[in-house]
Parts: sequence; C-alpha cells; structure tokens
Amino acid sequence: MANASMIAITPEGGLSRYLAEIRKFPMLGKDEEFMLAKRWQEHQDTEAAHKLVTSHLRLVAKIAMGYRGYGLPIAEVISEGNVGLMQAVKKFDPDKGFRLSTYAMWWVRAAIQEYILRSWSLVKMGTTAAQKKLFFNLRRMKSQMQALEDGDLRPEQVEHIATKLGVTDDEVISMNRRLSGPDASLNAPLRGDGESEWQDWLADDTASDAEEDLAESDEFDTRMTLLQEAMGGLNERERHIIQERRLTEEPKTLEELAEVYSVSRERIRQIEVRAFEKLQAEMKRLAGERGLMPA
Repeated sequence: MANASMIAITPEGGLSRYLAEIRKFPMLGKDEEFMLAKRWQEHQDTEAAHKLVTSHLRLVAKIAMGYRGYGLPIAEVISEGNVGLMQAVKKFDPDKGFRLSTYAMWWVRAAIQEYILRSWSLVKMGTTAAQKKLFFNLRRMKSQMQALEDGDLRPEQVEHIATKLGVTDDEVISMNRRLSGPDASLNAPLRGDGESEWQDWLADDTASDAEEDLAESDEFDTRMTLLQEAMGGLNERERHIIQERRLTEEPKTLEELAEVYSVSRERIRQIEVRAFEKLQAEMKRLAGERGLMPA
C-alpha cells in the first residue's frame, strides 16, 4: 500500500464519473471492517487494505467537498485526501475499539489542508496553529455573519473573528484580503507599487523546510497514536459519546444521545466531560511514559 496506484479509479478521470464509481463500493459492517483491518495489520494482506480504502472513498469525497472554496481543482483535493486515507488504513489499530472512519477523517483532513497550504500563493502564512485555524475557518465564519462579499470586513466583524480564533485584528484583515482572490496569480502585485509579486514571497524549498515538514508530520502521527491508545481506556459508553460528540463529521446533539441512552441531556454532558478529561489525562500519561511533550 505504498501509493495511490492500488486504487483503480481516480477523480482525474472526471468528477461525476468518479463519484458514481465510488458509490459502487459497499460500506463495511463493524465486524467485517475489524476482520479486514486485522488481516492487514497481522498479514499485510493488500486485498484487505484495498477493501478498507475503497469502502471509505465516499468519506474522503465528502470531506474534500468542504474545501471547494480555495480555488484548487477538486479532483486534486480528493486525490490528496485519498493519500491521507491510505495512511490512516496503514496505521489503524482495530483493537482500540472505534471505527476506521473516526480515525481516518483526521488523516484525510490533515492531508488536504497540507496540500492547500502548499498550493496557495499565500506564503509565509499558516506558520502557527492559530494562523492555520484562521485560514481554514474564515470563510465559514464570514458565512455565518453573512459577510461573504468581497472587500474589507467591518471593524466589529474583524473583532468578533479575531476573538473567536485567537488571532489579532490585523491577521484577520490580512487573511481576508488574501482570501478575496483565491485564484490570484503568483505574479499579481503584492503592493500598489507593482514592484513586489506574490512569487517573491514564496518559501524556499530548503532542507530546513523539509525537516520542519517532517517534524510536523511525525508530531501528528504521534498525537494520533496517543489518541487511539487513550480511547481504548474509555468504557464503551464513554467512547461512543466522545466519538459522536467530538470525533465525527456531523456531531450528535446532547438530546440525540440522551434518547439513545434513556438519560437526561445533563447526564450525557457530564459523561462527555468526564470522558474527555480521562482521555486527556491518559494521553498525557502515555506521552510522559515515552518521553514526549504532553499532548
């Protein structure tokens, strides 16, 4: 499972056709998924891995569609997401008790966001977690505020977004101006004087950059491993509530889970808070045992 060649169809052949083709792959039941994952984990059975990947291609496509506003070919976004999916399958441990889709969506999103950050001409941007959060949440927040028209945001809108995302007002203003033209040319003037261009600010592909990227990738890998192991320390109800409330594409409401367990909304909230605290404590314990920084 070294590369995407194990998937016979790709979105480059036409998006509509691709979406129709991936619907033909059956969804896996929990038991079947577990057995396939064990075959891959214990015997490196590529046929089992292929079934795990193809059964989750629809999940990748769904996640990728949420990134259509960045001016990049959606087929390429999906392809990058598929790479993330294969990484997730490769590292998935079915004995931890939760479904592959829960684990995989973290890898899919990370792969897509990394591709977008690499591809955009917004260089020297996204170097901190807060800036990346701003980049990937600004459009959504503007939509909620009905402020999707081009041009500068109003001061109160800037202040609201900056407060919510933990960045400065200036960073919000700067990012909004950049996002107003997602397909801007690399040769577009950076300032009104027409002398500086976007491409002048492109980060050099130096060895240090490559080492930094590798370090970030390793850190993400480590955190995902810690999360997976820590989830195994929760009981079945706690694990299910955490999955449904914090680790799914469309989180369940407290009311919905209260109906499932025939308890009050407040009881579900209490279980979620306790389970999350247990999860954090276990991740820190595991990190400490391995000489890692606390997650």
